Amino acid sequence: MERALHKRSGSQCELCAATENLKVYTVLPTKKGGIDESILACSTCIDQIENPDNVDLNHWRCLNDSMWSEHTAVQVVAWRMLSRMRAAGWPKELLDMMYLDEDTLAWAQATGEGEEDENKIVHRDVNGVILATGDSVVLIKDLKVKGSSMVAKQGTAVRNIRLDHENAEYIEGRVDGQTIVIITQYVKKV
Repeated sequence: MERALHKRSGSQCELCAATENLKVYTVLPTKKGGIDESILACSTCIDQIENPDNVDLNHWRCLNDSMWSEHTAVQVVAWRMLSRMRAAGWPKELLDMMYLDEDTLAWAQATGEGEEDENKIVHRDVNGVILATGDSVVLIKDLKVKGSSMVAKQGTAVRNIRLDHENAEYIEGRVDGQTIVIITQYVKKV
C-alpha cells in the first residue's frame, strides 16, 4: 500500500507537499481499509492531526491546494483540519468553498470534528481576549474581597489563573497568598 500511495502522490505529502518523513496515515473510521482510506502524509502533518494542541495555522495554508484533491481521504482530512481551525477566519472561508458529497461529509464528521459545542463557556478579559487556565492577568481596578478586609489593588498580577467551568464571568487566582474569585471584566490578560 505504501508503494501505491507514493505513486499516487508523486512521493509527496498529500496535504503539504513535503518530501521527507512520509508515512501512511489511515483516515479513521475505516470501512474496508486500503489505499482509498489512507493518505501519504509527512510526520509534521500527522503530529498536528493527532495532537490539536500542536496545530500551527500557517503550516495548514497548504490546504488551499490539497482540499481540491481528487482523493476522498485527502478531502476528509482537509475538511477536518479546516473545521478545527475555522475560528482563525481564513480556514472558514476555505471550508465554505469546499463541497463534499453526503457519504464523504458523513465520513469527515464521524470523528466529531467540526461540531459546535453550544454549551462551551468562554472566559474573556475586559478587552475580549480569551482566557485559559494557567494564564496571567492584571487587575484593572481595586477590588474589595467579599468576606474579608482585603483589597486587591489595581495593577496586581495574578498568575496561573483557573477558570470557573460553570460561569464565564468568574476566574480564580491567588492574590497576597489567598485564593479569590475575580470577575473577568476587571482583568486584562498579560
